[in-house]
Order: sequence, then C-alpha cells, then structure tokens
Amino acid sequence: MASRGQFITFEGAEGVGKSTQLANAAATLKSLGVDFILTREPGGTPMAEAIRELLLTPRDEPVNDLTELLLMFAARAQHLHTRILPALEKGQWVLCDRFTDATFAYQGGGRGVSADWIAQLETLVQGEVRPDHVILLDAPVEIGMKRARQRGELDRFEQEAVSFFQRIRGTYLRRAEAAPERYSIVDAAASLEEVSARVRDLVCKFHSNLL
Repeated sequence: MASRGQFITFEGAEGVGKSTQLANAAATLKSLGVDFILTREPGGTPMAEAIRELLLTPRDEPVNDLTELLLMFAARAQHLHTRILPALEKGQWVLCDRFTDATFAYQGGGRGVSADWIAQLETLVQGEVRPDHVILLDAPVEIGMKRARQRGELDRFEQEAVSFFQRIRGTYLRRAEAAPERYSIVDAAASLEEVSARVRDLVCKFHSNLL
C-alpha cells in the first residue's frame, strides 16, 4: 500500500507569483520522480470551478460576506473529498494554489469575518486534514498589485482597495509566525531566480525529510 502523499499549499496575496512557483515545484517533484497533482482553490473539480466563477466574477449585486465564506467552503468540500484526499491516499503529492489559509486571510483578515466562524467551518469540512507544508510567497502589497494589474483585467477580489490587501498580508504573516514548523515564508519581492531557487530548495527538503 502506498504511503500517504504530502499536501503542499502555496499562499500569498495577489501578484506574488504563485502560478510560476507552482510550476517550479511541479518540475522539481518530476525531477525527483515523485507522483503528484497540481490543483487550485477555489476550484480543482468541475463543480468547484463553477463556484469559483461565481466568486470571482465582478457583479452589480453586493455579495454578502457570509455568502462568500460559505461558497468558499462549499467549493473546498467538493475539492477536498473528490480530488485532494483520493490523491493523497494513493500516495500522490498534492500541490495546491491556496487552501484554508487564504480563507483566514481574505475572508477573515480582508473582510473581517470572525476567525471562529472560519475555524468551525474548517473543522466541519476538513476534519483534521491540514496541509503538511505551506509556502507563503510574501511581497509588499504595492509590488503585488502592480504585477496583478500587468496581468490584465482584474477579478472581483483584485479590484479591492490597498487596505484590504494589507490586512490580508498581515493575517498571512501572523499565521506563518505562529506555526513556523509548518510555514515557510519566501521573499517574493526578490528576483525570479532567487525565489525559484528558494522554492526548489524547500521542495527538495520536504522530500529528503521523508527518506
């Protein structure tokens, strides 16, 4: 029977380079001969991707904070139980673009939703499942938003004020500092070569620690 795979999430606010570093981590695992899947939140399954579209599309109708929170966890429940857990149980590693840390950061820090509410939903949906490792790509908000604007049209979250993203960044950093054994903070404002090298080193370390 295959040993359980490792669950690694990539977190950070807008424009920190998560997509680039997920691809980098995937290439690193491939070079190590590790079987893995790449996925994202919200999304990762057809149903969860449909919920993602609901969440990200700009709309005239105000979206209630609780509606947003529940949609996030609805997508997460579908994703976790139909894609992430089956992969882990087969021994595959899971590289995921955001997970519940993003909910604590965006809906908790950004929107001001109660962290207790988020924690209750986390337990309901996930039980004891948590990422084995969280790679937090961190950069000053001004740098991240400049990069995000260069990508093209902004989604509903990316259109928020700078103060929204400052609260998000602060929440991420507090969570990482509270559990340094599980979180690795990477300076995403550094050069692409430096960030990529740091992420490769982390992935190799996670792998070697299991040998």
